[in-house]
Amino acid sequence: MNKKQKATRGKRITERNLELRDKLWPDIDSEALWHRNQNTGFVTLPRLMPLFALVMDDLACGQPPSKVYYSLWCRDFDTSLIEIKHEKEMAHEAGFSSERAVSTWRTRIKKLEELGFIKVQSGRGDDYRYILILNPYFVIKELKKKGQITDDVFNDLFARAQEVGAESDLESEEG
Repeated sequence: MNKKQKATRGKRITERNLELRDKLWPDIDSEALWHRNQNTGFVTLPRLMPLFALVMDDLACGQPPSKVYYSLWCRDFDTSLIEIKHEKEMAHEAGFSSERAVSTWRTRIKKLEELGFIKVQSGRGDDYRYILILNPYFVIKELKKKGQITDDVFNDLFARAQEVGAESDLESEEG
């Protein structure tokens, strides 16, 4: 599908959804809804993010890192680089509140790095001062090559990628 076809498809989906929304909720004030082009404080998120989260949590063997990954993603300003100034705040955003919150957060960061979803650099005495978020589609492809993701799981990811027009992001280099 080329760019023009994707744009046309996207426009049709938008028009259909708006029509359906107006039918189902005719009395809703549009100001009660979030709109990324009108409101501030938004982030671009891959449509496969829920499935990426399932994969990373499954591979983490009892140390699910997806909430940490999501909180990192929400701090990105389209540069893929996050500077961690307050680990305790990051731990809180990821849902960790005990005395071991920062330690738990660090464990999850380490797991994300081991799985290949992020890269980290130290700075100012902090082991995790700078975090680079890698393209999750490429990470998934690499995990598949390593045999860490089963064909069934990858096929489900690919089917969803087709639905959203992102199948080329998951296709192998061989074709």
